[in-house]
Amino acid sequence: MTAHQPLRPNWSCVGCGYPWPCPSRRRQLLGEYANTPVSLALVLSAALVEASADLRNLPAGDLHDRFVGWLPVSL
Repeated sequence: MTAHQPLRPNWSCVGCGYPWPCPSRRRQLLGEYANTPVSLALVLSAALVEASADLRNLPAGDLHDRFVGWLPVSL
């Protein structure tokens, strides 16, 4: 279990305080899902949907960039 988990409802990282998924968790997720990148996209998309309910004041584009916009295009 990683220390870099989201703290809701503000979706900050418990481990480092950065917006989740933080840079450390992004690296971990890329490693964990290296052989199943579509699964990673689905997991993060589900988190995006959950976060959008909590973070209603943030623009949709910002949430997209934060949760899935950083994924490699080669999915």
